[in-house]
Amino acid sequence: MRIEAYTQVQQIYNASKIDKSRRNVKANASETDRLEISGTGRDYQIAKQAVAAAADVREDVTAPLKKSIQAGTYEVSVGKFADKLLQRMEEMR
Repeated sequence: MRIEAYTQVQQIYNASKIDKSRRNVKANASETDRLEISGTGRDYQIAKQAVAAAADVREDVTAPLKKSIQAGTYEVSVGKFADKLLQRMEEMR
């Protein structure tokens, strides 16, 4: 077995390791991380916050319906239901 070859390989390996560590130190010293958010990204964040702050259920609309259903007085107009159903079908086309 040739020990000289092993020693040469080890020297090359150590030299490249030192070079890499020097490059990393230089790169870390001169560069800083930056974050830029586009206008669209900011608008998206604002919209997301507004949606999160809004109530999930509009109590002013649902409360009267809920009371009439519980009282058994809620009635569905067949004609109005059919009209809305046809209107939605037209919108989907």
